[in-house]
Amino acid sequence: MAIFRPFRALRPAPEFASRVAALPYDVMSSAEAREMVKGNPYSFLHVDKAEIDLPEDVDLYSEEVYAKAAANLKKSEEDGVCRTDPTPCFYVYRQIMNGRAQTGLVGCASVDDYRDGHIKRHELTRADKEADRIHHVDTCDANTGPIFLCYRGSEGVDAILQKVTAGTPVYDFVTDDGIANTVWVIDNADDCAALSALLADAGDFYIADGHHRCASAVRVAERRRAAAPDYDGTEEFNFFLAVLFPTHDLEIMDYNRVVADLCGRTEEAFLAEVGTVFGVEKAPQSPFKPTEKHTFGMYLGGTWYKLTAPAGTYDDNDPVSRLDVTILQNNLLTPLLNIGDPRTDKRIDFVGGIRGLGELERRVDGGMAVAFSMYPTTLDDLTAIADAGLIMPPKSTWFEPKLLSGLFIHKLS
Repeated sequence: MAIFRPFRALRPAPEFASRVAALPYDVMSSAEAREMVKGNPYSFLHVDKAEIDLPEDVDLYSEEVYAKAAANLKKSEEDGVCRTDPTPCFYVYRQIMNGRAQTGLVGCASVDDYRDGHIKRHELTRADKEADRIHHVDTCDANTGPIFLCYRGSEGVDAILQKVTAGTPVYDFVTDDGIANTVWVIDNADDCAALSALLADAGDFYIADGHHRCASAVRVAERRRAAAPDYDGTEEFNFFLAVLFPTHDLEIMDYNRVVADLCGRTEEAFLAEVGTVFGVEKAPQSPFKPTEKHTFGMYLGGTWYKLTAPAGTYDDNDPVSRLDVTILQNNLLTPLLNIGDPRTDKRIDFVGGIRGLGELERRVDGGMAVAFSMYPTTLDDLTAIADAGLIMPPKSTWFEPKLLSGLFIHKLS
């Protein structure tokens, strides 16, 4: 049983929504963010990446950056760009990309559900990334970026959302990358109560994307609980901003790999070694995108190959061992290319499927040694691993479209 409750969102006035909305802070560099906000003083990047309003040599983790973020958020309220709803609401957030729609419910999830395992994770987090978002959330006194959650779905919830989305949206705009973003407000108290009750019976939630933001929200709550030992659990800091999607609406894209060198081997020698572990054949098309599990594309020396993992090179009863990212790591990247920890090894890089296989060719033709195209991890893989309390290898999932930041802010006090 997991809690999902309405809240009083701080959000843009409709005339500002398309200019406030911004990509998540962690998908771009500071230099890229500075370019993105030119001519747009309303972009939420002024809050999520506040260093863009300070000298370029500023320490990204200095106190002045977090203070600037809080000041920019406060200014957006003072200037009337963002306003707080008078009563707790749920919100429906629909994105359409390449004709595929995903429709999520925006609300607040429970810190205790995360701590008790009703909100399940599948990734490790890094202490430095957590520390950054802890400081940001604490200083801004708000969750500024939503956590991307999923669950197995509810016909009752779907019915209410279908009713709501037949009405007039409060926001409706298309971003420069062609993704449609539409938002409806659910301010009817009976509908809000019904949604919370339905979701309480809908099983556990899963983190699809946003593990660091989620962990950081929990740490901030723990700090505030320690500072106020008489807390009763209803305070806003006990909850965090999330968008909850049914798994049937979601799609995971491939997350591909490129490696800088072949550990001193010639391309011919490397290809021969790969053939001792995988079935290797010339790919039937170029570029080669795998169409089934346990097959891989390999771009080497200007040629695409199809690799097939033989039975016995992975444990089909182990939800982590049977992942394609694990098979490639254990049977090729580690033993043949000496990449032990892909989190820290500078010789490997990762390319989200949104960038296409042409990006793999470009990287190899431009100096990298070899690239691998992957069959996407599935939602069933993700939930099986999370249910087993296990952890996925790094860079296993790539979700698109990304949830925009700035459309909903959850104030902690």
